[in-house]
Amino acid sequence: MDNLWAYLKNIWTKAEQSSPSHPLIHELIERSKEEKEDYEYWKRTLVLRRLLDWVKNQFSIHQLQPQHTDETVDFLNTPSSKGFVVHFHKTRYSKRDAVHFFDYLKERVLELGYRSQISDRRSYNRPDWVEMVERHYLKPGPVFNTTLSPGEKHQQRYGNIMLELEWRNDKIYNLRFRANSYRDRLFEEADDFQELMQLITK
Repeated sequence: MDNLWAYLKNIWTKAEQSSPSHPLIHELIERSKEEKEDYEYWKRTLVLRRLLDWVKNQFSIHQLQPQHTDETVDFLNTPSSKGFVVHFHKTRYSKRDAVHFFDYLKERVLELGYRSQISDRRSYNRPDWVEMVERHYLKPGPVFNTTLSPGEKHQQRYGNIMLELEWRNDKIYNLRFRANSYRDRLFEEADDFQELMQLITK
């Protein structure tokens, strides 16, 4: 019994001390056969088309009249980082829709010649909820050429791409899509983010 109590006390202590940099749980994302089959079915539904059209339309509105962008989405635009956040907790989309959309965006980026660096999930305590973040991290492929000619620069496409699906107490909260570009002399300038948006939402 003493061993059991010590084990439980250790788990509670780790949970209380967990943080984004020291998660209680850190594991790779592995979808089950049933989840993969449901994903393939979901891609043929109108839900996906509505989500893609909505993100595309909101991006267009944001470029022309940012004050009229829907409250359920925000856009990021800095010199080195561009992207968007869908506030799924403010929408009527289901947990299933959010997870499948998260995986679909990864699939679209892979089709653009990117390679998957890692897909993982981390869980940790916040003061008022348990947070879990699923993450797809993708890099331009293939691996950078190390035999460049003098003066030649690495191609970075749209930069490294990070997809994050944030959960709070087992409910979907946000989906973040972010392209982070390199800004130094070793790399060509990143391709236009607007082009990336057109490609992933077509």
